[in-house]
Amino acid sequence: MEIKGAVAVVTGGASGLGEACVLDLLQRGARVSILDLARERGENAATRMGDEVRFFKTDVTDEDAVREAMDGTVEEFGAIHVAINCAGTGDPAKVLGKKGPVSMEQFNRVVKLNLMGTMNVIRLSAARMVENQGNEDGEKGVIINTSSTAAFEGQIGQAAYSASKAAVAGMTLPIAREFAEYGIRIVTIAPGLFDTPLLGALPEKVKASLGNMVPFPARLGRPQEYSLLARQIIENPMLNGTTIRLDAALRMAAR
Repeated sequence: MEIKGAVAVVTGGASGLGEACVLDLLQRGARVSILDLARERGENAATRMGDEVRFFKTDVTDEDAVREAMDGTVEEFGAIHVAINCAGTGDPAKVLGKKGPVSMEQFNRVVKLNLMGTMNVIRLSAARMVENQGNEDGEKGVIINTSSTAAFEGQIGQAAYSASKAAVAGMTLPIAREFAEYGIRIVTIAPGLFDTPLLGALPEKVKASLGNMVPFPARLGRPQEYSLLARQIIENPMLNGTTIRLDAALRMAAR
């Protein structure tokens, strides 16, 4: 898909991986809606980035809120061609911790945001994409999800996170097969250790130590390296129905 002139929605677009995607798309002539819960940060980002950006305060697990953001994007920019799902949470907890079994409320909260929120955006963005005029391949839209290497090598305390991210990877192929008749591609990225707000509270010494766990390059990933892959997925029509690890050969230990 040609990025110039396309319209994208990016969840979690006010910071981290999502913000990097927003900036990359803008630099290549796209118009972008940021869907994020952080109102002040999102509004500031939209103001800073210019007239081709809109911000919608959005809880991705809320059907009405996501639908309003999609409707608002189409009203502002005329269509939706790309959806990038970066909103998510970690919230680690052992299944059996010092205070007893993990609460189902905590487990459900992680799964709801990471999995249900992703599906909510997939289905409502795809409903808009089918209205587009296809290109020479008949392509009408591209959806990019965010999984994690924890989907494959989850660490102790990551049961909820790993389950939700494995589910995102697992639903990619069946959705790609379904959406093929509509001309919509869907691909999932599984990042390793990236320097994002999820790790932002850690001391620099700890982050450096985490980076040294990575085979090569021995550092944390940069959000721009995620957005680079997202761009390549959008532009390469043969990328479809798969999960791509973006982890510099990292395989996580048990703890």
